[in-house]
Amino acid sequence: MAPHALPVLPALPSVAGALRAVESLLMSSGQRTARRNAWTAVLEDRRRAKDRVETQHVLEAVSDRSSQAT
Repeated sequence: MAPHALPVLPALPSVAGALRAVESLLMSSGQRTARRNAWTAVLEDRRRAKDRVETQHVLEAVSDRSSQAT
């Protein structure tokens, strides 16, 4: 090696790859499962909220029709 040559460094990992590596080190499989379950619960809550809004609209429409009929 020449006296002024710089050593060749390995390529740095991508940010996403580095984050995945850190996540796998820090989080056990149980924590990943808990996070996945929490996200599933969030999605289910959103679905129920959407259903409640749709049901409310139907009830209001039926109520409006019945009040106009009397």
